[in-house]
Amino acid sequence: MASTSDTVFAGDEARRSGYWSGVFKRFRRDPIALVCAVILLLLILAAIFAPYLDLADPYKGSMIKRLKPIGTPGFPLGTDEQGRDMLARLIYGGRLTLLTGLMPVVFAFFIGTTLGVTAGYVGGLVNTVIMRTVDIFFAFPSVLLAVAISGALGAGIVNSLVSLTIVFIPSITRIAESVTSGVRSLDYVDAAKASGASAATIIRVHVLGNVLGPVFVYATSLTSVCMILAAGLSFLGIGVRPPEPEWGLMLNTLRTAIYVNPMVAALPGIMIFITSLCLNLLSDGLRSAMNVKD
Repeated sequence: MASTSDTVFAGDEARRSGYWSGVFKRFRRDPIALVCAVILLLLILAAIFAPYLDLADPYKGSMIKRLKPIGTPGFPLGTDEQGRDMLARLIYGGRLTLLTGLMPVVFAFFIGTTLGVTAGYVGGLVNTVIMRTVDIFFAFPSVLLAVAISGALGAGIVNSLVSLTIVFIPSITRIAESVTSGVRSLDYVDAAKASGASAATIIRVHVLGNVLGPVFVYATSLTSVCMILAAGLSFLGIGVRPPEPEWGLMLNTLRTAIYVNPMVAALPGIMIFITSLCLNLLSDGLRSAMNVKD
């Protein structure tokens, strides 16, 4: 005969399976979110497989081909201030831009969720220590905090990833702690405790299934902010270093050419805008899909 604990766990697994199936069905009915997901997928694939595409060398320039306009033969998106192909620079630049926009959020998601779930489930002194430490970071605006940490660590991709990860951990921790505190008092968690399930099992089976969804949706909304912050760090010269192609850095180096060839100078900013917009709309689509009332 199955134990009470096994029955509770099996029922919870079935409920979560049906919930995620419904989320997927609702998400498929959102055309805007689907289009944004396709655009982001194409950008990611182009960045990953950039070396295998028939592109010009993104580092090779020519002073006689500086700031060629869009539509120039051989340079469909023109050239930059050093005569380098803008199409190749934008595609290769997506690698670093998406990396510095996605990885800090991924790291912050795992670290922040772990801290938040621990604080929310254990409570007491552990909750106080974790959450009051997190509150310290909220005393500083995220932009200034990222600039300060990056400035202290020095320019470079790794330091940018570290600084941006630190910036986003507190907000994710707070969301995870808030959701966990609400889930901890639900009836099926009390039933699992009464059945003799360990704290680790309850967190893995019951708590995480309810916490990961809201935290994941919130994290996706941070991705666009992270990408803009990373581009801003590169624009200020404390992020990616030249001559690496990165949209924020390209925007910085091309700012002096805005009066000569404004369309070419605006291309990195347009890419940042499109990617950020798609990430925000995708986040909204996920939030709507995960809302059972919709």
